[in-house]
Amino acid sequence: MQRLSCPERDDWRFTADKTGFDFHTIDSERYWDERAYYAFSLQEIERQIEQPTAEIEAMCLELVGAAIDEEEYLQRLKIPEAVWPLISESWHNDHASLYGRLDLSFDGRGPAKLLEYNADTPTSIFEAAVFQWTWLEQTIERRIIPAHADQFNSIHERLIEAWRKLGGGRFLHLAGTTESDEDAGTLSYLEDTAIQAGVATALIDVAEIGWNDGGSFVDAELRPLELVFKLYPWEWMFDDEFGKRLLAASTRWIEPPWKAILSNKGILPLLWERFPDHPNLLPAFFDDDPNAATLGSSFVRKPLYSREGGNVALVSDGVIVVEQEGPYGAEGFIRQALAPLPNFSGQYPVVGSWLVDHAPCGLSIREDENPITGNGSRFLPHAIL
Repeated sequence: MQRLSCPERDDWRFTADKTGFDFHTIDSERYWDERAYYAFSLQEIERQIEQPTAEIEAMCLELVGAAIDEEEYLQRLKIPEAVWPLISESWHNDHASLYGRLDLSFDGRGPAKLLEYNADTPTSIFEAAVFQWTWLEQTIERRIIPAHADQFNSIHERLIEAWRKLGGGRFLHLAGTTESDEDAGTLSYLEDTAIQAGVATALIDVAEIGWNDGGSFVDAELRPLELVFKLYPWEWMFDDEFGKRLLAASTRWIEPPWKAILSNKGILPLLWERFPDHPNLLPAFFDDDPNAATLGSSFVRKPLYSREGGNVALVSDGVIVVEQEGPYGAEGFIRQALAPLPNFSGQYPVVGSWLVDHAPCGLSIREDENPITGNGSRFLPHAIL
């Protein structure tokens, strides 16, 4: 694994705008950054990222199977008791998942380590699936990177294939916070892949979802919601006013309710309990577990529920070195062994390993001068050399 500087394309902003990548710049700062790229060997991709990703996914699914009807597990995850039947029903009826992203610490030498699982509402998928592939093709054509370069990236094709299985002749609504450029862009891209799979679609704001007297969620035109992809976290849905109606409705949700287990950072200590000393896991414990003391005075403290690094703190020798502000933490925290991100020229990259229909299929790299990856962390492309 190397970080290689390279010239950027003169017209990349025009290309981004033309493809609907409206959030390539956030608050006047680069989000997309192609002044460098991360290079991997094929062996690194296949043996150190793709294979462990599949193994971690299998462990996560085994964990859900064990936790789904166990009161102790669900209580430790602080999942509201009122929604336990909804979560259980979705698992036992095999409600399918579309995608997810494992965030890994990887330096090309030791095993990749799982930092967390973005199992419910991962973003950055358009730039991972489409825009970095466009970068690869154009930089090869322009002799910016070697002609033999490749990329670990079948995300787009896998999404279309997955929608063919998920659609089932139903009308698909895609819902989220459309006033956010990033969320709107993600929804529009996923809608495009669904349309390519032959699925009829509509994109709506989550605030437009209503309820009719017949016992169905409906859109603004009172059309019942049969199948909904939601870019809106399950924990927020559980707290919303209509959350109490979720079990009564016939709507099929993507991601399904059982993903509420995997999107909770409490799975990190649960995975460590179930698979101790696994080479791709870090020791982790709930904050109030006496065993957390085994981590000593250096660890990462994470809320059970957190987005974009909010309220995550790096603690070294008992001192908070870096902490990201945010509104999270009311439900509790976990502690994870400190595994500092690798430092490449003063940048700290996180490797995002994508799964579509549970199959590993692509990479995204986010880097920052801050060792906690946040909303403003830049996206850099990658290549296999």
